[in-house]
Amino acid sequence: MISRGKEVKVFTGNANPALAGAICDRLSKKLGDCSVSAFADGEVSFTLGEPVRGADAFIVQSTCKPVNDNLMELLVMIDAMRRASAGRITAVIPYFGYARQDRKAKSRDPISAKLVANLITKAGADRVLTMDLHAAQIQGFFDIPVDNLFGAPLLAGYYIGKFGKGNETCMAVSPDVGSVARARAFAEKLDIGLAIVDKRRQKANSSEVMNIIGDVSGKRVILLDDMVDTAGSLCHAAEALLETGKAKEIYASATHGVLSGTAIDRIEKSPIKELVLLDTIPYPKDKPASIKIKYLSVASLFAEAIERIYEEVSISSLFE
Repeated sequence: MISRGKEVKVFTGNANPALAGAICDRLSKKLGDCSVSAFADGEVSFTLGEPVRGADAFIVQSTCKPVNDNLMELLVMIDAMRRASAGRITAVIPYFGYARQDRKAKSRDPISAKLVANLITKAGADRVLTMDLHAAQIQGFFDIPVDNLFGAPLLAGYYIGKFGKGNETCMAVSPDVGSVARARAFAEKLDIGLAIVDKRRQKANSSEVMNIIGDVSGKRVILLDDMVDTAGSLCHAAEALLETGKAKEIYASATHGVLSGTAIDRIEKSPIKELVLLDTIPYPKDKPASIKIKYLSVASLFAEAIERIYEEVSISSLFE
């Protein structure tokens, strides 16, 4: 393996071409020439339209819905780059699907996140660049370097611009115990207090809010999570903060907007005034526009990371 390619080339699959294009704009690079389609039976068809021999190839591809199609596109693209003698191949995966299957929740369960890590590595990727893995230990599932960027600083910057830093009327809230570390770091950046919503999950994709740890009465609260899938947990937390906690206003933010099923309808009917998401996953094409959902771009952050990886300088400052 060549430690560094002779030039940067960025390619994209069909998962999030708009983000890939924005990354290239910030790198002052043209998006790589390739075509990803499907044969009549659904098999992935990939055509690479330019040489990558000796190049530092970056493949931008979130493994969002349709998860398996996008994952297969990524694997085929990596294999094609490797067979075309790319100097180094980095899989840029803004949203890493299967991340919630990181352990055996019950006997005879698969650990699908580890399987996907093995597939990406075996396909020929030399490193992975991602954002806000659902479980940080997934980095250890790979036998290649993994850079896991954080979305909270981007979200914190937005709210500092909106409400100011150290605003005593604001409070950060973790929607569950598992997100406390993320919410604490977020609260520190805004210099505001922290509360926690304690919930008990009864079954998959449903939750029952039990208690609120912290005083949010009369506060403008900002819920922070790593992803919004069906939005059930988020909306239930918002209702509890308003009804039980007597909060003044509810705002919410997350890195990944999966927005499955009736998520958008739930958000529209919830007491949440605004939901801020990062564009690691594009807004669903088959869903009506939402007046409550706002997107922030991660293109600048990923472009900076790509540039630093190519130059072989530290990217640790980007985690701040």
